[in-house]
Amino acid sequence: MKINMSGADRIIRLLIVVLIAVLFFTNTVTGVLGYILLAVAAIFLLTSLFGLCPLYSLFGISSAKKKS
Repeated sequence: MKINMSGADRIIRLLIVVLIAVLFFTNTVTGVLGYILLAVAAIFLLTSLFGLCPLYSLFGISSAKKKS
């Protein structure tokens, strides 16, 4: 597997995960929307931990720095 996410991209996704978790656990977002956002947060968490975004791979996008 090739890393296709930059450090900034990974940090932004982690910040979004924290924001969604705070909104969900303070009952600001509830119901179906809350669970959908939790699923998105889980996906963001996994992709930022591994540095690999399947959608980036599918479309040939990479925000990671090129190795010379």
